[in-house]
Amino acid sequence: DVPESVKSAFAKKYPGAKVEKWEKEGADYEAEFDLNKVESSAVFDSGGNFKELEQEIRTSTLPKAVTDYCAKTYAGYKLTEAAKITDSTGKVMYEAEMSKDKEEFDVLFDEKGNFIKKSEPEAGDEGKD
Repeated sequence: DVPESVKSAFAKKYPGAKVEKWEKEGADYEAEFDLNKVESSAVFDSGGNFKELEQEIRTSTLPKAVTDYCAKTYAGYKLTEAAKITDSTGKVMYEAEMSKDKEEFDVLFDEKGNFIKKSEPEAGDEGKD
């Protein structure tokens, strides 16, 4: 169950946007929706405070430093998806999803393409488009 404060904060920040799916992320709530035909997700805390917006982008629009790092560090893996993450202060980060066979993980970079962290590998079983 999503608190009313979170639902109304979403409606205020993204008027007219329709949430396709709500997910609980720790103590936070993530709304998946389309924003101007772009697959997006917004995270709010339980008090309805906006934390970040993640939007799918073309892998070709990632900073060159990101794609170079991924190609060099994860040779043999494929860069399958990319996202631009903007937090509540306007700070931008990039996320690159890497996969090989059934293994996949996300790699996070700052706005200049500097490596921040890599997520734990997961067994990917969802269909890719």
